[in-house]
Amino acid sequence: MKISLATGSKANDKLVLCWKEDLPTEFKSQIQTEAKNNKLNFSKEINGSLVYFALLEKSSQRGTTAEKARISGFSSNRVLNADKLTAIEINSFVDAESSLAFVEGLALSNYQFLKYFKDADKRKNSLKSVSIAGKTVSKKDLNRLNAAVDANFEARSLVNEPLSFLTAEQFSKEMQRLGKAHGISVEVFKKKKIESLKMGGLLAVNRGSIEPPTFTIMEYKPAKAVNKKPYVLVGKGVVYDTGGLSLKPTANSMDFMKCDMGGAAGVVGAMVAIAKAKLNVHVVCLVPATENRPGGNAYAPGDVVHMYNGLNVEVLNTDAEGRMILADALAYAIQYDPELVFDMATLTGAAARAIGGEGVVAMGTADQKEFDTLIESGFDTYERIAQFPFWEEYGEQIKSDIADIKNLGGPEAGMITAGKFLEHFTKKNGKHAYPWVHLDIAGPAYNFKARNYRGVQGSGVGVRLLFDFFCKKSDA
Repeated sequence: MKISLATGSKANDKLVLCWKEDLPTEFKSQIQTEAKNNKLNFSKEINGSLVYFALLEKSSQRGTTAEKARISGFSSNRVLNADKLTAIEINSFVDAESSLAFVEGLALSNYQFLKYFKDADKRKNSLKSVSIAGKTVSKKDLNRLNAAVDANFEARSLVNEPLSFLTAEQFSKEMQRLGKAHGISVEVFKKKKIESLKMGGLLAVNRGSIEPPTFTIMEYKPAKAVNKKPYVLVGKGVVYDTGGLSLKPTANSMDFMKCDMGGAAGVVGAMVAIAKAKLNVHVVCLVPATENRPGGNAYAPGDVVHMYNGLNVEVLNTDAEGRMILADALAYAIQYDPELVFDMATLTGAAARAIGGEGVVAMGTADQKEFDTLIESGFDTYERIAQFPFWEEYGEQIKSDIADIKNLGGPEAGMITAGKFLEHFTKKNGKHAYPWVHLDIAGPAYNFKARNYRGVQGSGVGVRLLFDFFCKKSDA
């Protein structure tokens, strides 16, 4: 969907965006009945023309006024597509933030994944473009909004693709496609190179699969980056997870595990948005990718795996595979001497059980000011952050009797002990090599049923969150 500023030409179809509590004088008499009856999205004939209305509601809770606007955008999207409109011009009587949030919700709601439908043409939404009249938003705002929406769509489609298409090798090809389209350099390590680097975690998880692993490096480096050292994004790229020999029960657990690369999709989407918006930040993205299968040579509980950074890991559960491949990538990131590292992963059921799909679990070793900026971005995008404690005592649970560490903690605080496992791979010579934030998106990465503008199946969570964070860095 194209989002633009209105050019001043007379559009046939218009939508009036205003506050329910403060109706515009020119429309007050015509729509006050609808507002009184709490009808927030509707159309009405005025002076012989059909006009659409969206009445927004204010909220005192942080971030929720904009979120209500996004959800109103979702409701309007349903109405406009039902009426087979191809374009709509929005006349806004609200502030720029609420206008942008409404259009964002409208645009994000237009996403469809129709690749595998024979009648895809009949199913397509009619709405193709949105324009905003007036001076409430700037071209810069709209450029960034277009970047965020397009990148979110890319991430959703990556998650929605089945394993029958999106193998690790195909995933690397998709990253190359996106890199070529948006000016991002891409390098792909194939299995022979991964073996030469001795990335034991990635190779161990891949042992049960007949499909080879990949390790993909994306880099966006503008001429005048505000950061002297790169930011690094690391994404869990398990393109399908059976649990390995620690096999998952199938009902509602293995059926949707094409989504286990949602973290990788999120960081790749963030890279696309950053490049598309031409932010002045130097960012590197690392994506280890593989399936986790119980094939004939699959790694087994009780195995000891020698990792890229030299640590030996006792494997107690092969379904704790995401941390194994992330560990090698986090250790590889040390060579960049990063300003800050994010990893993003659908890592633990514990995170989903703790806060459900309402937000993202975060922890790590970065300064609190970085977390504060991230939390602000979480409210601004409504991909909210729940910062968990990262106390040393949690690390006791991953001590092993036969190796340096084990890949599974106890029955409690599983999202934190997973983070403590990863922390070992952010160190060099026993000291933290860089500031680091771990993001566990297991809750919001996948929607089992349609959820307003976030859609159904892949949500693309993390794209807008990280993009907003780096917009703040670029503008600082």
